[in-house]
Amino acid sequence: MNQQKSYRSSFILLTVLFFLWGFITVLVDSLIPRLRELFTLTYFQAGLVQFAFFGAYFLLSIPASYILSKIGYKKGIILGLSTMALGCLLFYPAASYRIFGIFMLAYFILAGGITILQVAANPYVAVLGSEDGASSRLNLSQAFNSLGTALAPAIGALFILSDKIKTKDEIASLTETARETYLTTEASAVQTPFLALAIFIVIIATIFSFAKLPKLISETSTGTYADVFKNKNLMLGVLGILFYVGAEVSIGSYLVNYFLDMNMVDVIKENGVMRSIAEGILNSGLAENDNKAIVGVFVTFYWSGAMIGRFIGSYLTRIMNPGKVLGIFATAAITLILISISTTGLVSMWTILAVGLFNSIMFPTIFTLAIDGIGDLKPKGSGLLCTAIVGGAIIPPSFGFLTDNVGFKSALLLVILCYGYILWFGYRNSKKTA
Repeated sequence: MNQQKSYRSSFILLTVLFFLWGFITVLVDSLIPRLRELFTLTYFQAGLVQFAFFGAYFLLSIPASYILSKIGYKKGIILGLSTMALGCLLFYPAASYRIFGIFMLAYFILAGGITILQVAANPYVAVLGSEDGASSRLNLSQAFNSLGTALAPAIGALFILSDKIKTKDEIASLTETARETYLTTEASAVQTPFLALAIFIVIIATIFSFAKLPKLISETSTGTYADVFKNKNLMLGVLGILFYVGAEVSIGSYLVNYFLDMNMVDVIKENGVMRSIAEGILNSGLAENDNKAIVGVFVTFYWSGAMIGRFIGSYLTRIMNPGKVLGIFATAAITLILISISTTGLVSMWTILAVGLFNSIMFPTIFTLAIDGIGDLKPKGSGLLCTAIVGGAIIPPSFGFLTDNVGFKSALLLVILCYGYILWFGYRNSKKTA
């Protein structure tokens, strides 16, 4: 009974971390449309924001697994949280001085902290009970991760995207007093949410410093990365994570611009239901908000779908073969994107938003299928799988480059290819574990 209680308490604490990094990861997306106008960036350059964020996973995941083997999971989690708090605090000077390089540094440090948490928490939740229930448990924790991603767009629309951004020429034409007032307001719009996040993260780190986590995974170095590389299914899972994260982030990062490109603001204003939804979330009339905020609130449905899907997926992966569930969800995602490409207006908008529902189970299911049966190599396998989150740094700039040259509709074919691989990986594992 005490062991079950310990597992339950640990699961709850770790699930808070899943919520936290999901919220922050998507809040970063809210800054992309703002930074694009503020610094006059192309879609490709805007995609480099995600490169700085997700590039940290590529550079730091394996070092993070090494650090965890030396200091243990509890201290590793506290280190990750402290690093995240530092990244959030750096947004303060970045916004004050309007220096793009400091924004990139803040993103990188913030992502570095999240990387440490990812490497620690994913395998830890997977072994916090029976191996058969690993996919189900990780889907449940990831559901709260998706709760964070669902709330973040609404917070971003309210605090980061709601006011109208002036161009460099418009700023230059202001009087000195007006310019100073405008820049102070702009800085505050970014500083306030990230300063609040830093305080919240410090509180969570303090709680973890007093928490007792059961020791379930060997925290000493066992095996080598050469052993990890020999596991074919794990390596295929690494590619699966890369393509999944790249596809999900590409869609999520560019939804606001995709909707603006389709002139969805006018459609929303002319449709009573859509207008009511937007005004309800923004808590104000549409005339008082920037176009980015009007379409930005609907991004909430993309990430909300992921949350709902993970609660459903936690059940489905308990009663069905996880590989088969993964294949079904990948097929649905491909179908919805094809419909969005071939249609316009609300049909195109809602089908691309619905992809979030089927993204839901992909990360936790790929992750648990990949580390299944690798024993004490799980920490190293986790480090390698988290390295593959670099897909969020590779695919979005590529998607942005295609968008600059051939438009959003054609660029979405790249995302379909990513889901095609995930469909194959799910099929392979449904046969393998049957």
